[in-house]
Amino acid sequence: MRTVVCFLISTFTSLLLTECKAENRVDPSKCQVYGPGLISNTVLPARYFFIEAQNSEGKRIRKSPEGVFEVKFEGGCRLWHEVFNIRDGSFIVRYKLYKPCQELKISILYNNKLVAKSPYVLEGPVHPENCYCPSEDFDAWMRSFGCPAQTDKQILEDFEPFPSWNFTEFRPVAWKRFNRPNSMSVCNYVVKNNEVHRKCLGAHVGFKMFWDNILLSMARKVKLPDLELLVNLGDWPLVRLEELKVPMLSWCGSEETADIVVPTYELTEATLECMGRVTLDMLSVQGNTPLPWEQRKAMAFWRGRDSNRERLHLIEIAREHSDLINASLTNFFFFRDLEEVYGPKVKHVSFFEFFENKYQLNVDGTVATYRFPFLLGGGSTVLKQESTYYEHFYSKLRPWHHFVPMAQNLSDLVDRIKWAKENDKEAREIALNGQAFAQENLMPKDVICYYAMVFREIRDRLVSDVKVRKGMEKVLQPDSDCKCLEGHVIRDEL
Repeated sequence: MRTVVCFLISTFTSLLLTECKAENRVDPSKCQVYGPGLISNTVLPARYFFIEAQNSEGKRIRKSPEGVFEVKFEGGCRLWHEVFNIRDGSFIVRYKLYKPCQELKISILYNNKLVAKSPYVLEGPVHPENCYCPSEDFDAWMRSFGCPAQTDKQILEDFEPFPSWNFTEFRPVAWKRFNRPNSMSVCNYVVKNNEVHRKCLGAHVGFKMFWDNILLSMARKVKLPDLELLVNLGDWPLVRLEELKVPMLSWCGSEETADIVVPTYELTEATLECMGRVTLDMLSVQGNTPLPWEQRKAMAFWRGRDSNRERLHLIEIAREHSDLINASLTNFFFFRDLEEVYGPKVKHVSFFEFFENKYQLNVDGTVATYRFPFLLGGGSTVLKQESTYYEHFYSKLRPWHHFVPMAQNLSDLVDRIKWAKENDKEAREIALNGQAFAQENLMPKDVICYYAMVFREIRDRLVSDVKVRKGMEKVLQPDSDCKCLEGHVIRDEL
């Protein structure tokens, strides 16, 4: 009888293992491959696409497959590429073009078998980011680039107080209200005939480079409509609700202001310098996370400077609950007199190392913390502090689906972490939802499209003439020896 029982148990275990292996066995024909890097007209500093491993039943495999995906580029294009393992059964392939070419063929193989609809052929010309080869029709370019047909809801809400844009009225008000050199820095930009001009006010206008770069980048891709805009170079939103009248583009919004919010300079720079001079971007943060979920520590992690009182309070809580929270300050600026109490400050660690932990804390700095997109992308569960500040994408997020909410005074932080530890499956699901949100809304293409939608709204609301005025400085395109190849015609490929 014991022999029979052992045989049955052994057989059942064998069946389970066989079924488990089958569920995690990659079927190259069922895998999914998608993304803007498969479309010739989608010019980005770093083009990219996703590979999702699936089994013979077309079900997503959530573990890294045993084999590796091989990606081959043919067609004579000079490029550099990387393959990132996201450690959840998916991969990101990104590549940077250095020279234009007439055709690019991308073959994806798994164990020497072609994957999905591979090979993918990008019919030329295929241009790199530094080529000044603008398409003629802005709306056709947006469709070809894959931008949404409908303007983002947040943009429409931000623009609602400003149905028409008359800079003949706006400009004198803005120059009077914001001409405070020691506390505010703003710029007035004019785009005329696809050339960028600006005039800035303020003692600290170095951050104009972020606006210069996004406008010049887009002008290389498409002939921008003639535009005039006011931009805020500081973190704090400037247009108070009781004042209004002036449409100001800012990186951060709040419940008490009416600024028009665009992607932060950090997210914008990460887009424009992807595979360039920045190491942290929305692709690398997914590909350089060191551990799968099961191997991450069940701890909440935070590093940052002393930008507000809540961050000091976080240090107090972390010291009382060192088994749950690893939090330290890396710099003292606002509360230098309290360094002996809340220090010592610790050395910076690589952002990628944050994700050796299952839980990430998103606590406001002077305004919204601009690291939130990268925290979502890293695949950990984000605990987000309630805040009056917001970035351009916050209205799309749902608490307990994309992140775990916590009170502004952090009073429920410990309970939230305990909940996550006791409900690992649910916490993991929230982490996956947050990462999926980042992949669907915060990738480089999404950032470019958000700016394009903002510019489209400005174009459609402008009633004043767009003129390059005396005293404006022309912002020059960077030097490049790139030459546009013939046949540069935009087609609606999506």
